[in-house]
Amino acid sequence: MSKTLKILMSGGGTGGHIFPAIAIAQEIQKRFPASEFLFIGAEGKMEMEKVPQAGFKIIGLNIAGFDRGNLLKNLTLPLKLISSLAKARTTIKEFKPDFAIGTGGFASGPALYMAATLGVPIFVQEQNSLPGKTNTFLSRKAKAVFTAYPNMSHFFPKTKTFFLGNPIRKNIITDLMEKDLAKEKLGLDQSKLTILSVGGSLGSRTLNNGWKENIEKLVAKDFQLIWQTGKLDYKSLSEDSNITKNSTQIQVKEFIADMALAYSAADVIVSRAGAIAISELAMAQKPVLLVPFPFAAEDHQTKNAMTLVDKNAAKMVKDSEMPEKFWKTLMEICENENLRIEMSENLKFFAKPSATEEIVDEIISSLNLKA
Repeated sequence: MSKTLKILMSGGGTGGHIFPAIAIAQEIQKRFPASEFLFIGAEGKMEMEKVPQAGFKIIGLNIAGFDRGNLLKNLTLPLKLISSLAKARTTIKEFKPDFAIGTGGFASGPALYMAATLGVPIFVQEQNSLPGKTNTFLSRKAKAVFTAYPNMSHFFPKTKTFFLGNPIRKNIITDLMEKDLAKEKLGLDQSKLTILSVGGSLGSRTLNNGWKENIEKLVAKDFQLIWQTGKLDYKSLSEDSNITKNSTQIQVKEFIADMALAYSAADVIVSRAGAIAISELAMAQKPVLLVPFPFAAEDHQTKNAMTLVDKNAAKMVKDSEMPEKFWKTLMEICENENLRIEMSENLKFFAKPSATEEIVDEIISSLNLKA
């Protein structure tokens, strides 16, 4: 093959699908600077904004998933699928990619299915411990499947499944620092146990309510909290007198730009259980309490969390159990230093700092490419 490669990428709907696709594309671009990329996404989804921001071209398909909340909306699904397959076919025939990579999401199905049908080698990257239907279907036609969890051969063909981890932001790997230095940079007391709570860019009302109900207990324990609230509750929480009067102990933030610094400062982390979040937490190697988002597709966040719980690398509290179990479970971690050390050690199994590079290595090897 020519070094001027043409690569088709598809993945979207959530950041968990989009950012691994962008990371893989950037790694290929680094090795083959003359490469040409084309992303296929779903119209109206966040990839249509995030992919161009990363400097790549994208086209959108008029495709959506099955809507369990409004069954009438599903009447148009067959038409959307047919039109998406037709548009994907036309796009692929015009672009003539050397290979295609899918990371899941609505558009990934039609794009990679049509690529495979047209004889283009396809690769699949699955972020979760319970694969999405798109990737499970596509794996039959794929040259290789890259997973972030071990023992996935009951979902994917064993001989072409590689446990290599999720591509994550490079700065999470490079910018982690010593805990006391991170606490100092954030203006926190180095001697006090510090908890980081993250609920995603929009925030998690479940986590926010959990903290609101336990603020007095946190203050009484003399613990510190870095609290990423997200957009939804930031204004009300940042003006709450119970919180503001304890501002030396509680840092309320709508968004955390420097996650590596926040991870570094934490003694314990409370988080949702999205695939990319877990991959970053594994890199940070801090004891973690996971509260899976219960409405994620096929409840995959609970499956992600349980994979870590089964290896004693995390503890979990279900969304519905927060009022009864959140504080009690959190204290089991905070008040047992030996447990914290053990959990941190067990997280190393899931840490894959070279995931992006190893995925690209495998693609290059299987296609006999020369950089």
